[in-house]
Parts: sequence; C-alpha cells; structure tokens
Amino acid sequence: MMSDFEAQLRAVSLRVTRPRLAVLAALRDHPHVDTETVIELVRADHPTVSHQAVYDVLRALTEAGLVRRIQPAGANARYETRVGDNHHHVVCRSCGAIADVDCTVGHAPCLTASDDHGFLIDEAEVVFWGICPDCSAAAVPNETASSEGK
Repeated sequence: MMSDFEAQLRAVSLRVTRPRLAVLAALRDHPHVDTETVIELVRADHPTVSHQAVYDVLRALTEAGLVRRIQPAGANARYETRVGDNHHHVVCRSCGAIADVDCTVGHAPCLTASDDHGFLIDEAEVVFWGICPDCSAAAVPNETASSEGK
C-alpha cells in the first residue's frame, strides 16, 4: 500500500517523506479523526515525528487534494483520504461518530440548488445529524429502566 501513497504524493508534486506516508496510512486506517488523533497514530509508529510536522503534513496533503478536511458544526476538524467524490457525512449528536454517506441524487455536486445566484457550483457539503446505533442502543436500557421504576 505504501507504493500507492508514494505514487499519490509524486502525482501532486510532493516529496515522499516518512511523516507524509505515516499520515496517509493513519487516515486510511482511521478516517474522520481529528489532528490530535492523527498525531497519536503517527507517533505510535514514528515517535520522533513532531506535532508541528503532522500539522504541516495535514495542511500540505489537504492543499494538494489528497486529504479532505471536514468540520461539522461545533466539532474539531477531521480528516479523511476519501476525496474527489463529493460524498457527505452523518454525525452522531451524542458521541460525535462520523460516517460517510454517498450522494443520493444525481451526479456531483449531488444537489441542484433551487437558486444558484449565478454561481458555478462544483461541490455541495451536506451533513446529516442524528444518533448512531451504539448511542441509540445505550439509550434504550436507560429509558426502559426509568419507565419500569414508575
């Protein structure tokens, strides 16, 4: 898989470095994580990589289009390597878990604005909010216990 990362970096004229490869691998294996989690993941295998190096790598990869930065309202920025398909996200209001949601209508940018105000739209960002299955399951026993106590 590392050769794929090397090819991706070279394709966007970025030098192949250990920190860049490590960040790409971390995001491949753990999509939708914040900067601090990326730092922890990278430093688990490469303890000498500095915090600043990871910040710089995330910025460079995002600017080059190899990584997508998302920031749901009220949450820290998160990063993922799934780019170029203009997919959307669903976010749990309880635990903050994030999952990908493919476009549901038509082709990119997935939505046709009712009034584009003359803009040439090339991307749409949609965030669905709700409660994830784990949080829903955890809430059910509490509700059952409170109703039985009445």
